[in-house]
Amino acid sequence: MSRGANRRPAPGRTATSAAPRFYYKGNRLKQLRAFCYTVKFGTLTRAAEALYLSQPSVSLLLAALESEMRCALLERRRRRVTLTVEGQILYELARPLVEGLEGLDAAFLARSGSAQKLQLDIACGNSTIQYLLPDMVAAFRRAHPDVHLNLHNVTGTDGLALLRSDEVDFAVGSMLDVPTDLRYEALHHFDPMLIAPLDHPLAAKVEIALEDLSPYGLILPPRRLTTYRLVDLVFQKRKAPYHVAIEVGGWEVIKQYVAMGLGISIVTGMCIREADMDRLAVRNLRAYFPQRSYGIVVRKGKMLSANARAFIDLFRPGLFLRSGGFDSGHSER
Repeated sequence: MSRGANRRPAPGRTATSAAPRFYYKGNRLKQLRAFCYTVKFGTLTRAAEALYLSQPSVSLLLAALESEMRCALLERRRRRVTLTVEGQILYELARPLVEGLEGLDAAFLARSGSAQKLQLDIACGNSTIQYLLPDMVAAFRRAHPDVHLNLHNVTGTDGLALLRSDEVDFAVGSMLDVPTDLRYEALHHFDPMLIAPLDHPLAAKVEIALEDLSPYGLILPPRRLTTYRLVDLVFQKRKAPYHVAIEVGGWEVIKQYVAMGLGISIVTGMCIREADMDRLAVRNLRAYFPQRSYGIVVRKGKMLSANARAFIDLFRPGLFLRSGGFDSGHSER
């Protein structure tokens, strides 16, 4: 980790007169955050998770910092790292700076008496807003009444665009494929469910095979969304015939159309409520279709605000400190 610590200055230049050079991504703040988080959590792995970075990125930041400081700052001991004498000095100097910058927005508004409210922007699709977020939004509003919460109702590439342009703090949703510039933490998993009218022939069957669905028209979300593509993939792999009778967006609309006898559908268990049992026959299809995960999506390297971390913590207490090892992208099915 002390690579380059004993590097000699170029001929004709002294160490004190050499102009500063920041080797890795040219950002001293990133280097100091990586250093302070590594000291705080004791390992590069946990520091990388808390920073939403890969472990190699943290290692590079630390190596660049040691190169700039011209000394070793950390020593590896088994799975943990410890401070050198120079590292302890730098940590005492850097920690207040890093903590101060991370809390700068809140401190500025508190001291300036500005009427401007803090804002938290989240990208999320309609089903996430309707079924997954209500309890979290209510809890967040109780704990942070002065924060303006903006839920951007977007899906797929539109959500990714907002995330990459930093127009939102993070995204909440379901995804299959993860772009390399994003991290995903799956927090909830839901079984796939067959829904049919109560008087439908399938409602009388205790066990349902995938081929049993073939004679009946399916009601599915538009084919540009993942649900349609996933259903098609499963039927194709099983070489079972199927046909789509209606394409329409929104789980509530699909449930209503199924209850009216217009077809059957395969939905995520997230949208099934107790009241639905009075009008729909529901059967678990996990034997044929994979579970759907919903979770948090962040841009790698993004510095999350205290409010963003507080909201994420509502999903799973301590997640921000324990994990952050997100490994997927955002798209609403």
